[in-house]
Amino acid sequence: MRYPLTTDDRGEVVLRVVPQLSQINTNGHIFGGWILSQMDIAGGIVAGRIADGAVATVAIESMKFISPMLVGDIVSVYAREERRGRTSVGVRVDVVAIRGSEQQQVDLTSGLFTFVALDENHRPRPLPSA
Repeated sequence: MRYPLTTDDRGEVVLRVVPQLSQINTNGHIFGGWILSQMDIAGGIVAGRIADGAVATVAIESMKFISPMLVGDIVSVYAREERRGRTSVGVRVDVVAIRGSEQQQVDLTSGLFTFVALDENHRPRPLPSA
């Protein structure tokens, strides 16, 4: 049995990170590409569990940046299975910040990541039964 750090209706907290100054863009916010990479990592962890092996990202759908991420935010990346095909799985990834001394929760971004299960030759393979 796997024990997630935290769960709620968003799914399981797969990653919890604090962005560093090196991730700031020219507007003083966290670079969107950095958070996208964190989302891909978290989604890949969940997809790999579902596939019981290697996966590859094949699509990112409906990506939406809701609020800017700020230096000092504690960022939680949630992920959950949203859909399943024969060889692929769609993983919803939501990112929430805990901000300031009031510990305010701020929704930052959300996206649907599609991963395909890979065999030893890096070709698509069927997912295990649910």
